[in-house]
Amino acid sequence: MPARQPRGKGRRLRGAIAHKLGVAILSGEFAPGQTLSSEVVFAESLDVSRSAYREGIQVLIAKGLVESRPKAGTRVLPRERWNLLDPDVLAWAFAGEPDPQLVRSLFELRAIIEPAAAGLAATNRDRTDLKQMKEALAAMRRHSLATDLGRAADRQFHDAILRATRNDALGVLSASIGAAVSWTTQFKQRLRALPRNPIPDHVLVYDAIVASDAAGASAAMRRLVDLALEDTQSAMAS
Repeated sequence: MPARQPRGKGRRLRGAIAHKLGVAILSGEFAPGQTLSSEVVFAESLDVSRSAYREGIQVLIAKGLVESRPKAGTRVLPRERWNLLDPDVLAWAFAGEPDPQLVRSLFELRAIIEPAAAGLAATNRDRTDLKQMKEALAAMRRHSLATDLGRAADRQFHDAILRATRNDALGVLSASIGAAVSWTTQFKQRLRALPRNPIPDHVLVYDAIVASDAAGASAAMRRLVDLALEDTQSAMAS
């Protein structure tokens, strides 16, 4: 019997195949309704085994990008079936030039959820939440949002606010909101530096949460999201 691949290597290969196909689908190379080439052809073109290719397809199926049926093959599903809030799907969308409609949708989602979450956080937060937000702000200042460490801290700041709401449903969205924050922040400075420093906007949100000012926290977060959208639209127009 052939030697079995180490589990870690198999996982990386499956992820690499899913990434390659996911980027192709999100970029429009494979359109909704299109049937992908046969398993044999695709496996040969990617220079992988058929079993590895099938595992990669299973990842895409789980994220709503494709469906696979016996004899009918693998077909790209309509856009409304895609799990666009999945962090991997967002990463694939921003691997190239993201769809402007998707970018607008993400900011509309943030504008609906995050101001309300900031208001709840101002009411329900505890000392641990405030400590996590403060540490994230300090890391953002230390590293700047032009670095991976700074963007990670930005994500941690927004995650801490969602957790501080003490709302389990909002907590579930933390990975999706965090991914949206990270990718849009990275995207809007891909060609040039940010036109302004957004960290003071985050400080205003934090200060209102510290003061238990729900209305102020909500308004500050709404302004933060609106300004981030303006920066991103400016980057897309470049």
